[in-house]
Amino acid sequence: MTSLAEWLAQARQRLSHTADQPALEAQVLLAHVLQKSRPWVIAHSDQTLEADQINLLETSLCALQAGFPLPYLTGRQEFFGLEFAVSPQVLIPRPETELLVELALAWLRAHPARRRAADVGTGSGCIAVTLAHHIPDLSLLAVDRSAAALNIARQNAQRWQVSERIHWLQSDLLSAVSDRLDLLCANLPYIPTHKLADLRVTQHEPRLALDGGADGLDLIHTLLTQAARCLAPAALILLEIEAEQPESALALARRCFPLAQSAVHTDLAGLPRLLSIQT
Repeated sequence: MTSLAEWLAQARQRLSHTADQPALEAQVLLAHVLQKSRPWVIAHSDQTLEADQINLLETSLCALQAGFPLPYLTGRQEFFGLEFAVSPQVLIPRPETELLVELALAWLRAHPARRRAADVGTGSGCIAVTLAHHIPDLSLLAVDRSAAALNIARQNAQRWQVSERIHWLQSDLLSAVSDRLDLLCANLPYIPTHKLADLRVTQHEPRLALDGGADGLDLIHTLLTQAARCLAPAALILLEIEAEQPESALALARRCFPLAQSAVHTDLAGLPRLLSIQT
């Protein structure tokens, strides 16, 4: 018989060449298969595994070693302290995007009368749901061109009980939007097309959520062009960008909104990550 501790040690070793945090991923996978919490797994390391559990763990571990993302195996990912359902139909929420949420929340709290926001390219709904969760009187429009992504986003909104304040719209960016928005948030595809072939993320996550065109700014350019007719006076735009795009993104923002205050903000790693445009 194999104990939890023995399996974790073996899994940690096998994942050491492919995972950034092999011990953590092994614990999360084991907890998922056993339908227990990670603290429970750690506290009950002397318990033994059944044969069917070992078989399922082996299949999942092989998938992890081959590069399949852990959140797609478990069907969930934490973002800004909340747990979100995910699937291969949506981009996996990442810590870098929490900077956008932090700035959005700070702006909303400083402007209590501004309560109409949009999240364009909502994917899993992590931005829209998190904003609605923290700002109880916020009204949100969540837009995506993928019906499958919108279905997952709806599930996440229902889980966190914010569905009644989010309107879902299947649309190509803002093409079907006529609202006057106080806050516009978007984590659009921003990876230049020529870079995609060399990135591991493209093996499993939706290309639709990654491909930003020739310079990575195609969709952002279109969004900013559309945004002028959808914004209330003195609105804020927050857009996630690639770390190599700060100068080109700023130049684009200043062309589209020459009278606005545009800036680039760095993430916790010190990398340019967010474009803000205060109109």
